[in-house]
Amino acid sequence: MHTKSPTLAATLANTLERQIVEGAYRAGDKLPSLRELALLHGYSKNTIVAAFELLVSRGLVEPRRGAGYFVLDRPVKAQADEDAGSLRRAMDIVWLMREQLKSRPDVLAVGDGFPPVEWLSEARLDKYHHKVVRTGLGALFRYGNRFGYGPLRDHLVRKLGDFGIGADPRQIVLTHGANDALDLVIRYFVPAGAVVLVDDPGYYPLFGKLKLAGATIVGVPRLADGPDVEVLEQLLVQKRPRLFFTQSVAHNPTGSDLSAAKAYRVLQLAQRFNLLLVENDALADFKPTTLPRLSALDQLERTIYIGSFSKSFSAALRVGFIACGADLASDLADLKALIHVSSSEYCERTVDVILSEGHYQRYVTKLRSRLTEATAKALALFERLDIGVLAKTEQSLYLWGALPNVNDSLVLAEQLLPQKVVIAPGRIFRVNSEAKSPWSRFNVGAVLDPKFEAAVRGVLGRIEKT
Repeated sequence: MHTKSPTLAATLANTLERQIVEGAYRAGDKLPSLRELALLHGYSKNTIVAAFELLVSRGLVEPRRGAGYFVLDRPVKAQADEDAGSLRRAMDIVWLMREQLKSRPDVLAVGDGFPPVEWLSEARLDKYHHKVVRTGLGALFRYGNRFGYGPLRDHLVRKLGDFGIGADPRQIVLTHGANDALDLVIRYFVPAGAVVLVDDPGYYPLFGKLKLAGATIVGVPRLADGPDVEVLEQLLVQKRPRLFFTQSVAHNPTGSDLSAAKAYRVLQLAQRFNLLLVENDALADFKPTTLPRLSALDQLERTIYIGSFSKSFSAALRVGFIACGADLASDLADLKALIHVSSSEYCERTVDVILSEGHYQRYVTKLRSRLTEATAKALALFERLDIGVLAKTEQSLYLWGALPNVNDSLVLAEQLLPQKVVIAPGRIFRVNSEAKSPWSRFNVGAVLDPKFEAAVRGVLGRIEKT
């Protein structure tokens, strides 16, 4: 049976509808005029008028006499359906990544992965451009060194030293953020079918990368003081994995920190079973340098340390790094060259200039102070709301919380959406994303907005009545 092709008017209407749905045209925006669209597409004005009439019939635009056609507010039901559809995709790792990349000023994203913008704005990135240019104008028009910008690697040697990690510049490879660093390690070490251990709950983009690599992902339960070492030992005996990806400090999503006792036990098991530990420390600037880190205890013998400046400066800079043994660093630098040619020397020079100024230490000190204050207030709020918390630490960007009488936080997320409050349901962070979870990740800066407390109290009130 021959399917009739859509008319030119329908084709144009569908194109404009897609642009409206995707946000290219927002509520109140005027669509291009008949003349502009006729010149752009080569259609007759009658065709364009017919397309506009189709959009009017779909409830997407309205004509205004003498002014043109304007985009209407999306119907409430259509918006709710779209959001519900997104939530049903919560089992898809990419869903929360999409949410992180959206910018919706009318929505309170209490599951956000980043500190409040006002905390980071004091980094004053705007004042560094002319200083960056002065560090080497000619070099900014060429590819950089395969390891990354040398002076920044020198700075990182000192920064790692503050954590008790001894390294030299040959052991450091700069990357496009921590996620790129994780990707390089996976490409180098993980063949298809390999068994890989991860924190469970854990860093959801890592799970996506491992799935792309064809790895078999096995979760190690994350407790308030670090991995469950009894389960870890059992898995090492049964599965004999080569890698364990973990976060010692400011764990995402639970906010927990590794205890000294657990750190020593994990390293003993790594030695016994020839296990390589990949330690992601993307939130290092938010926590005391004295907290236990596997890489500090091991000195990069069985550990690969990954750091980033995305959370403490700006995600737009995309500067991260890998610290490891010198031979492995050289191999990873070669792999990086094959994939990217080089990382962004402009961004790396910017970070180097920031680190070179005395303002940096004051900025980080204030960042930690703000986080300490926000954490205390968030914990007090959660106690008033009777929200259970897995790990109560002095400074934590995230709280792993469970509301009373809520068995599935995905359902909770759906109930909060009409109030334009978006949470990060726990199943997103689990290896088995289909299993119900009462837990959610909460950002301590975002939950202090009164809108969150009001929305939660409303939900809890409805639960009590049922």
